[in-house]
Amino acid sequence: MTENVVVLGSGYAGAGAIKSVEAEVGNRATITWISDVDHHLVLHEAHRCIRDPSIQQKVRIPIEEIKGSQTKFVQAEVTGLDLDDRTVELSDHDDVSYDYCVVGIGSSTAFFGIDGLERHSHTLKSLRDALDIHDDIKRASKDASRTEPAQVVVGGAGLSGIQSAGEIAVFRDQYRAPIDIHLVEGLDSVFPPGDPEVQGKLTKLLNEKNIEIHTGEFITEVDGETVYIGDEKELDYDVLLWTGGITGREMAASVDLDQDERSHRFQAESTFETSDERVFAIGDTALIEQPSGDGAPPTAQAAWQAAEVVGENISRSIEGRPLRSWTYDDKGTAISVGNSAVASDVVGVPFDTFGGYGAKALKKGIAAKWISQITDYKRAIKAWPDM
Repeated sequence: MTENVVVLGSGYAGAGAIKSVEAEVGNRATITWISDVDHHLVLHEAHRCIRDPSIQQKVRIPIEEIKGSQTKFVQAEVTGLDLDDRTVELSDHDDVSYDYCVVGIGSSTAFFGIDGLERHSHTLKSLRDALDIHDDIKRASKDASRTEPAQVVVGGAGLSGIQSAGEIAVFRDQYRAPIDIHLVEGLDSVFPPGDPEVQGKLTKLLNEKNIEIHTGEFITEVDGETVYIGDEKELDYDVLLWTGGITGREMAASVDLDQDERSHRFQAESTFETSDERVFAIGDTALIEQPSGDGAPPTAQAAWQAAEVVGENISRSIEGRPLRSWTYDDKGTAISVGNSAVASDVVGVPFDTFGGYGAKALKKGIAAKWISQITDYKRAIKAWPDM
């Protein structure tokens, strides 16, 4: 009997899972891929589109270039999972039945109950988000002057916030746009809780690009014109981008799987099994058990690695064999600040932390490797200059 395997989501987890599932069970299963968009977004490079919208051609990869010819694709929003009937519930589309389901629908932006933040801020979770940020910054700079520059505030100085601020700085410098850039982090340094050496190098690059850093106090409230920080500080803004955290997707709360009560991310064993043995969860959707006691980090790197294994575990489950446990292997970090970069703890490199051309080349190489894995080397080569 042919099994129905359904993969949800087209981010790193979903796109990687499709390649893995096709390789492991493609000749003995009916595979359906479901996503609310018709493309995969190389999200860790989407900030490049804030500088230059044409880069979307490099980071937006059509579904048809990724999936095999036998895999069916359905573009629809997932609204729920019926675990008893084993169906995926979709908006404006018939339900899809499954024997095994891989959930990789990613995460949503967390606003932590900060009054006004969700209403007034941009987020960076999609290609449309990046293009909207570009449009608003361009519009704000046109309405500004040297004496009254546009004020752009980026909330959250993690990887996404730092990289976005860097791209805004490149846009400002390239077009000589009158823009002031503020990067706000509630903790005491950028890139928390990173290594102090990495934080120091990132701070230096941000300062060199005239990005004003505000650390040590959290955003408490936002209205249509002002960001309120701590008890006393206020920043007026023309464009506000929030990158300060993640939480589970809204639909996850209604699914009867064990999950974190606050974030609604599904609890998953190191085999990716959830509390329902027919549902596997990977990527930001999941809190995947690890030997350390902490869940695997919600990063692209972790999603890639998990996706490589999940297809094998679907195959093992179909065959009634023991499943393979997965342990996250941190291969290092590379962070861009405009046209510069910092890398740290990179496997095979004899330096703990480094910048310069080596870090830039590594950052490009990470993106190119991923693109080549899910499509081909020709697309990766074309993308290289803009990564």
